Amino acid sequence: MAANKSAGRTSNGNSTESATSTVTNILDFMLKAGILSLIVVFVVASLYYGSFVRIWEITIARGRIFSFFTYASISYSAITLLYLIFRTVLWLRYKPYALQPGDRLPFVSVIIPAYNEGALVEKAIKAAVESDYPRNKIEVLGIDDGSKDDTFLYMQKAKARYAGNVTLIKLPRNMGKRHALYSGFKKAKGDIFITIDSDSLIEKGSLDHIVAPFLRNEQIGAVAGNVKVLNKQEGIVPKMLGVSFILSFDFTRACQSTYGAVLCCPGAFSAYRAGVIRQVIDPWLHETFLGEVCTYGEDRALTNMILQKGFYTTYQNSAVVRTQVPTNYNKLSKMYLRWERSNIRESIILSTFILKKYRKKHRVLPFVNFIIVNLRYPFQYYAMAFLFINLILYPANIFRYLSVVGVISLVYMIYYIRAEKNSDFLYGVLYSYFSIFTLQWIFPYAMATLKSKSWMTR
Repeated sequence: MAANKSAGRTSNGNSTESATSTVTNILDFMLKAGILSLIVVFVVASLYYGSFVRIWEITIARGRIFSFFTYASISYSAITLLYLIFRTVLWLRYKPYALQPGDRLPFVSVIIPAYNEGALVEKAIKAAVESDYPRNKIEVLGIDDGSKDDTFLYMQKAKARYAGNVTLIKLPRNMGKRHALYSGFKKAKGDIFITIDSDSLIEKGSLDHIVAPFLRNEQIGAVAGNVKVLNKQEGIVPKMLGVSFILSFDFTRACQSTYGAVLCCPGAFSAYRAGVIRQVIDPWLHETFLGEVCTYGEDRALTNMILQKGFYTTYQNSAVVRTQVPTNYNKLSKMYLRWERSNIRESIILSTFILKKYRKKHRVLPFVNFIIVNLRYPFQYYAMAFLFINLILYPANIFRYLSVVGVISLVYMIYYIRAEKNSDFLYGVLYSYFSIFTLQWIFPYAMATLKSKSWMTR
């Protein structure tokens, strides 16, 4: 009787899960179909309404200065297009480093800082220890950065399970991620230091893959892992970020890796030569900018300092980690604001040595990338101002604008389709509209609040 009841409960549970999955799939299909239909509507409407001739008339009517910036924007767009084609060639040429028969794997120290992470930190430690890396060549250091919840209890559970591989450090108070990493770096014994965020789970074999570049080239100082979204099924925002991460991180870092200048080795999953870290660890910990101690952007700052020392930074797309991302607009905007502030700060610092002989070769393409990428800001916001004026005078041109955004984003999705081979690329199209209408305030606000030290999540 008990067995029959148990079987009944199991059957009902499976039926409920199957029904939920079916509803989810239907909603997913309907949303994707709606996104594609919306682009078709915009394109059709743009053929009947609006006029690019009128846009050109506005440009001429506004005088020489207005015309100058418009022509400059067109020229920059052309340069950007050519550069995109060039980057596509680099992307197609990119190949991850591979382990060779007979390679001797180094001893690695995996450093996982955590603050109020709860149960997920135990899973992060478990994923690292059980990653198929030889157990006698790995240590995991879990650092509790003064958590106020049960994070340390979950760390202790992981240590009890993997006593021979896990070491715990508990900071007396919350000191920030940079200090937590620093305490791990100081205690680590490995030849390679690997950092993993406490809300991130690495895939099997990823530790083997991320150490491979160090075995092939002694000039490599840091390796960036391939960051994907862990919680894509938790809403529209994670689904959009799942596509955005592929385009922003995988495509961009693969291109930069071909000339050994990945600009940000992410905190979610990166690896460093221990000897290189020891050269920069103290100035990194005490980094200041505009007279203020730097609290966020520790990954970008560490990458900058490694580049400045003359080492190469590369990307390994076969070393995969899946990380938790924001599920709502409020958390998303805070994350982007933090990233943008550190990007502005570290770009300014990068500009102080990008033209110098900071390394023997492969200096031209990092400089070209730096110039083209950072020139986008003045032209982007000029284009927005121009669009605003245009839409006031000729509101129907909104259809032209929306159709162009949709078509261009679809072209960009070719990169995603080649990498992931699924229909989620349509969430990338949706993200294009979403970012244009809801995230354009991030950069100017980040510039205005550059000296802020707030992490905004604590």
